[in-house]
Amino acid sequence: MSWILDDNRPIYIQLVEQIQMMIITGFYPLESKLPSVRDMASEASVNPNTMQRAFAQLEAEGLLYSDRTKGRFVTKDKEKIMKIKNELAISDTKNYIKKMKELGCDKNQIENLIDAAMKEEQ
Repeated sequence: MSWILDDNRPIYIQLVEQIQMMIITGFYPLESKLPSVRDMASEASVNPNTMQRAFAQLEAEGLLYSDRTKGRFVTKDKEKIMKIKNELAISDTKNYIKKMKELGCDKNQIENLIDAAMKEEQ
């Protein structure tokens, strides 16, 4: 996994976002064990306290849970993961629509652009 971090935003928030994405895409499947805080921090080249903060945020969101003796695991709740996936997709879609409107595109142009992009992807 390649970590991409921007110094202009809080690092722990970026870690949360990237770990969320790893969970949503199945890189870390339901109920899978995550590497230790130290191992993940080392891999991302961040302070372990920063990674711990990101893990705590993900636990608060319900994406991770801790077993004191075994470590941290991805939730068993598939609906929770789907909810977060949909929230991220809606947010990205809204950002795309906003950008297209700033460029002067109307609804039909936006739909046509999406259709064209989908055809190129296939």
